[in-house]
Amino acid sequence: QVQLVESGGGLVQPGGSLRLSCAASGFTFRSAVMSWYRQAPGSERELVARITGGGTTNYADSVRGRFTISRDNAKNAVYLQMDTLKPEDTALYYCNARPLLGNPFWGQGTQVTVSS
Repeated sequence: QVQLVESGGGLVQPGGSLRLSCAASGFTFRSAVMSWYRQAPGSERELVARITGGGTTNYADSVRGRFTISRDNAKNAVYLQMDTLKPEDTALYYCNARPLLGNPFWGQGTQVTVSS
C-alpha cells in the first residue's frame, strides 16, 4: 500500500524556520520524483520544490534561496527546510510522489502558518 505521511508543520513567526518531513512507503522510493506542493485558501495548489531520484532540484521562484528540498533514500524520506518564512508562505503543504512506474499520489498535507 503506497503511503506518504507529512509532518513538521506548525505556527511560526515571520523570519522563522520549519522543517517538513515526508515518510514514504509502498513503492520504489529511490527512483521516484518527489515534490512539495502547497495550497493556500482560495488558491490553486502550486509546486514549491521538486527533487529527482538523482538529486536534481528545482524550486518555485517565490521560495528559491529560502527553501531547500532534500531526500534520504536510506530512510525513504524527503524533507523541506523552510527558512526566512513569510506570511505568504502560509498554506497546507503536500508531499507528492511520482514513481517510475505507476500513478502519482499525495499525502494528507501538513499546515504551515506564518504569523506574528
